[in-house]
Formats: sequence, structure tokens, C-alpha cells
Amino acid sequence: MKHQILAGALLLACSPLAAQTPVYLDDSQPMERRVEDALSRMSLREKIAIIHAQSKFSSPGVASLGIPENWMSDGPHGVRAEVLWDEWYGAQWTNDSCTAFPALSCLAATWNVDLAHLYGRSLGEEARYRNKNVILGPGMNIYRTPLGGRNFEFLGEDPYLTAHMSVPYVQGVQENGVAACPKHFILNNQEVNRDKINVIVDERALNEIYLPAFKAVVQQGHTWAIMGAYNQYKNQFCCHNDTLLNDILKRQWGFDGVVISDWGGTHDTEQAVKNGLDMEFGSWTNGLNWGRSNAYDNYYLAEPYLKLINEDKLGTKELDEKVRRVLRLCFRTTMNRNRPYGSFATEAHAQVGRTIAEEGIVLLKNDKNLLPVDLSTARKILVVGENAVKRMTVGGGSSSLKVRCEVSPLEGIRHLVGNQAEVTYVPGYESPAQKEQDVRDAREPDHKEINYDQLRAEAVEAAKKADVVLYIGGLNKNWAQDCEGTDRESMDLPYHQDELIEALLAANPHTVVTIISGNAVSMPWVKKAPAILEAWYNGSEAGDALADILFGKANPSGKLPFTYPVKLSDNPAIALKAYPGDGTNVTYSEGIFVGYRYTEKNKVKPLFPFGYGLSYTTFKYGNVTADKKTIAATDSITITVPVTNTGHRAGKEIVQLYVQDVKSSLPRPVKELKGFSKVELQPGETKEVKFTIGKDALSYYDPAKKAWVAEPGLFNAYVAASSQDVRGKVAFTLK
Repeated sequence: MKHQILAGALLLACSPLAAQTPVYLDDSQPMERRVEDALSRMSLREKIAIIHAQSKFSSPGVASLGIPENWMSDGPHGVRAEVLWDEWYGAQWTNDSCTAFPALSCLAATWNVDLAHLYGRSLGEEARYRNKNVILGPGMNIYRTPLGGRNFEFLGEDPYLTAHMSVPYVQGVQENGVAACPKHFILNNQEVNRDKINVIVDERALNEIYLPAFKAVVQQGHTWAIMGAYNQYKNQFCCHNDTLLNDILKRQWGFDGVVISDWGGTHDTEQAVKNGLDMEFGSWTNGLNWGRSNAYDNYYLAEPYLKLINEDKLGTKELDEKVRRVLRLCFRTTMNRNRPYGSFATEAHAQVGRTIAEEGIVLLKNDKNLLPVDLSTARKILVVGENAVKRMTVGGGSSSLKVRCEVSPLEGIRHLVGNQAEVTYVPGYESPAQKEQDVRDAREPDHKEINYDQLRAEAVEAAKKADVVLYIGGLNKNWAQDCEGTDRESMDLPYHQDELIEALLAANPHTVVTIISGNAVSMPWVKKAPAILEAWYNGSEAGDALADILFGKANPSGKLPFTYPVKLSDNPAIALKAYPGDGTNVTYSEGIFVGYRYTEKNKVKPLFPFGYGLSYTTFKYGNVTADKKTIAATDSITITVPVTNTGHRAGKEIVQLYVQDVKSSLPRPVKELKGFSKVELQPGETKEVKFTIGKDALSYYDPAKKAWVAEPGLFNAYVAASSQDVRGKVAFTLK
């Protein structure tokens, strides 16, 4: 194909057109003029070719015009290993080992928009170096239930937080001339029956909970691509859904980029033509021997589309619009002469991953200041748990990665401790071993018999002799344990871990429990455990980052991006029997009351609330003030709070702003997140944190009016350390 492109460019250079540079090749010309010029030079077959795949992860360019192919790669946490042309299986290259960045659940837990931008920029550099021009991320679906198999790939339960972390990620990726592709548009909130389930959701919840983050990446992030979802909405598949793609995305929001199908998410030619899909991928999983010799010609937007045009059953208006969008993608990426070269698997990227991991780890409990571990007294350290040594960058589905380096927690602990203390390890439990079939699929169990009683007994005996026990367990991206294609079966820890943790706590009260997961887990032992960490899937530098937190080299500053329920039935989707549906439909009965909106409305006490996280230092919030008491609909109000580090070490605090509409015509949440700021403070230092909000932050969606409404009346602005830890408030009136 490269030879074809060069040949096309050479022919063009020798043609009469060469006397004057064609408009489409002149990047000083306006984008739309270049697009129309290139479109006018393309044959019907060339137009059809560039709107569907030619391999598992690529689509053709236009050889006659010297326009290169488009190459996609799975994100959102790193650039996937090369696969064979027609298969999911790894191509066994020796130079495609990437940096694995922390999962997006960890990024969300940083509440740091600057780190979100750095994450996107670093990922874009790796994609650019590998000559990819579309990275399939970020994942932006709302955390609706702790059973969601792909929650670890997403940014939590709140649309405001998701939006404000996604926009800088997208901008960072695209600085490299690589298109971000936010996914999955929209309502892909479960893996059970994801390829067919029809989601029934009221218009208000759609607009207040599930659409805002996608709207933000379109209108503020200016994303160049969007991926459709597998599921259905209004009984139309989301990858060719007239309401979602044509009406909302393109007409209302003005999206001028390319809509890409999820792999295998296309189901019908006429619907794909008319309902907003621009590029089709993955409709056949093997292009070599399924059907005709080249299965890509059988795609819905390939020969079947061309046949309908030739038979005058369809025109070319929709085709030309799809091609325009693909050409914009090309001119923004592969045809951009100013694209940087990128960099791949560098030490700098590893440090970025480590920084994000450190800022995202959440300290959930720290009774008696057991953390950070004091090496002057902890001379014998016991590490327990399979997750201390298990590779976490593989498995889990399409986000599985082939990495240059992965530091395990045990390695990270040994790196930091050195010869200051004796570090020993016992597994305590095991999960069924997995066959790593390829870079896409979950690792299948081998069903080996495991003697959990013996493993537990060995760990308990070792714990009795230790000064401190560092338990590192949780989930592990195996099937039904944070994995694409399957949801979890319960909130409980697998592999008899609860019994093990109880036994360790009984044997040694100086036991720190670290959970590695992308989801909330039940903690029947929570009152007994003196110290608990949520450590996520943190990529290449996971072990070093965790060790930095455990031993105090870094001060934890992450806060939860979702509500941690006590038990599964405390989750609204479960409590209302609104998950997983009947196999055909799933109704989001909770409406707008997702996560903390539900727990506060129904006075359900969570195990740990949304926005919660501790530190090794302490922070004092001063008086909350506002610059006015009354605002007009066209005005804004600025809320200020001084925050002081009252402890003895530097730290970062995430200050949160929630807004309450005291009286409204339609039911509203008790309060909603409308601002946050991560502030770094030295011991004794005070900084003022300011939030400015206007009509948008005060509005709700009125389905009867099909519009956003800000009703005049009294509002409260709460400054808080979490959704349930309010430190001060001010009242104001909207005229």
C-alpha cells in the first residue's frame, strides 16, 4: 500500500495538475476547500473504499491522490501491540512494547485536569511514534453499577467530573496529530448483552447524566472522532442511530469529525448509510476465510452499499458527507506536515504514569496512622496476595497491553525498602491461571485445583512473625473480574480473599489492605482493618507508585470518582431491579439519581462517599464567601474559600463545589458537583480556592420544554471535601 501511495503521488507530480499545487495538498488553504477539492477528484469506488476497513485496524487512503491509510489502535491506557492483518492475534513484533498508563478510573481519581492533559499528550506521543492516527479512547461511559465489567476503563459516576477529565485528555492526544476517539456513544453501561440490549432511559437522564461529557469533548475538546456503542437506543443500534448521531451529535452539537463503529457494531447497510455512521470496522472478524476471499468487501458500507447506488436505490449525498468527514480526519492527522514525531516507551512516559498513579491512589482508612509504614520500626515486612506479583497490564479485553516494563507491587516495595528491612512474600490465595490467547480476549481459566485453606494457613503463620503485613489483593481482569465482555457476578472479592483478610487481621493487627480494582468491592472486614488503600490498575509503574504511597515517599491525594456502597443492594440500578434487563431491554428506572445523587436522596449511607479520600496531612477550610448574593441569568457568581495545610508535610487537597436548588418544579438531587480544584499546600500554607459558576451550573433539563431551565429562586453552594463532608456553604438567589 505504501508503494501505491508513492506511485499515486508520483503520477500526480507528472500530471498537468503539478503545474499548480492541488488545493487538497496545500495545508495553508482552508480545511473545507481542501476537503471539497479532494472529494471532487475521487472515483465512486475510492469513496466507498475509505469508509470501511481493509484490515483489522486500518482503512484505505486514496492511493491516486497520495492520501495515506488510516491506522487505529486500541486505547485508552496505551497503544496496543500490533496484530495480524486479519486477526486479533498478536503479530509478534519486537518493537511494539508500550508504556501502560494507569487505567482511567485512576486518572479520574486524581481529579487533576493538568494530569489528564499530560496523560493524553503522552499517549498521543506513543500513538504518533507508532504511526497510528486514531487512538480509541478515552472511555467515557458512566459508572452505573459496581458490576460493570469495563468500569475500570471509564471515569466514574459523575458527568461533570467525566467531562472535565476527558476534555484535556482529548486535547493532549490531538496535539500530536492523532485523533482521539471518545467512546462508547452512548449508554454502554453494562457488558451483559451489550451487543443487543435496548436501553430505555428518560430524556432528562439522557441529557443530565449520559450526554454531557460527550458534548464537552465535542464542543470544548473538539474531538476529531467518536466511537458508537454496541447497544441500542430507541430500538436502533447506536452505531447507526438517527437520534444520537444525526440529530444530537451532528446537528445540535455541530460535530464535524468522523463517527467510527465499534468493532462489529454495524448491522444494516441502509441504516448505516442514513443514520450517521461514517467508518465501519470489525463487521467480520476474519478477512481471510470467512465468505469471499476479501471479507472487507462484504462490509455493510462496502459492496452492498455500492450495489444499492448502482441500482439507483440510494444516492451519493450521504456517501459524499461520510467521505468529507474521513478526509477531514486525514488532513488533521496523516496529511498534517507539522505533526510532531512522537516518542515511545520512554523513561519520561514511565514517570508520567508513575505520577498519575501516585496522585490517583486513594487512602480510604488510616486508623492510628499505621500508614505510612515506618521503616525504623518495621524491620520484618510480609507481603501477602497474588496481586502483589500478578501482571495487570494484560487481560481485561481490548485494553490489554504488551508493555516494555511492568513493576509489580512486590518489586516496587523491594526497590524502595532495599536493605532497610526484610521483605518476604507468600501468596495467601491464587486465581485460576489464565491462558493469554491474544491481546483482545480475557484470559481463560485452566480450572486447576487450588488449596485455599493451605495457602491461607501459610500466610497466617507468616503474619504472626511480621512487624507489618501488606496485603495486596482485589480483582485482576480475569473473566468476570473487571473484563470486557462480561460483568461481575457480585461485589464480593473472589478467590476466598475475605476469609484470608479476616485471618490476617486476627493474626496481626498491623495489616494494611490494598485493593487493586476498577470497581467497588464489598468489605465485610472494614471495621477491623486499620488501613485500606484503593490502588486501581496502575500500569507500567504500578509497583513503584504503590510503594511510594505505602512508605510515605508520596502523600496520597486521590479521591473516589464513584460511590463505594456497603452492599450491592445499595446501588440504585440493583435496588430498583433496573439491571441487567430482560435480555432485550433494560430500563434505567433510577433516572437522574445515579451514584451519590441516589444515596443522598434516599439517605443511604455509603461505605465511602463520592469524592472521598484521606491524606497523611490535614486541611482546614476557612469561611466560604461569595462576591454577590443575587445574580441574573446572564451573570455569574464567584465563591471563595481559603484552605490551609494544618499538618506537618506537604500535600494536595481536592476542594469540591456542589450546588443545590432549594426549590424546583421538577425533582432535583440534593446537590450536584459543579466545580473542583486540586490545590498543593506546604505545611502551614494557605491558598484561596475560587469557583465561578453561572446559569449552566444552576440548570436542569425539562423534557416538556425540551430545554435547559434555570428557575429563579434560592440556591446553596456547598464547599466540601467529599459529597458528604461539607465544610461550608453560601446561599444566593437567581433572579
